[in-house]
Amino acid sequence: MNWQFFWLAFVTIFLAELGDKTQIMCFSLSTKSTSITPVFFGAMTAFVMSTFISCLLGDFLQKIIPLRVIHSIAGLILIGSGILILIKKL
Repeated sequence: MNWQFFWLAFVTIFLAELGDKTQIMCFSLSTKSTSITPVFFGAMTAFVMSTFISCLLGDFLQKIIPLRVIHSIAGLILIGSGILILIKKL
C-alpha cells in the first residue's frame, strides 16, 4: 500500500469537504434526530459508496484513455467550472 497516496487523498478531500453542502445537510439532519448515529452512518456509507464508484471509474478509464488526455479533460472541466462561477458572481 502506498501511504503517500492515502495521505494525499485524505488531506485533499478533508480540506475540500470542509463546510460543503454535505456537512450542512448532516448538521441539519442531526438537529432533527434524537441520535446522531443514524445520520453519521448514513452519510458515511453514502460517501464510501460514492468514493468507491469514483475510484472504480478512474481505474477503468485510465486503462482505456491515456493519462495525459484524462488530465487535460479534468483541467478543462475545472477551468470551465471556475469561469461559470465567476460569471455568476459578476
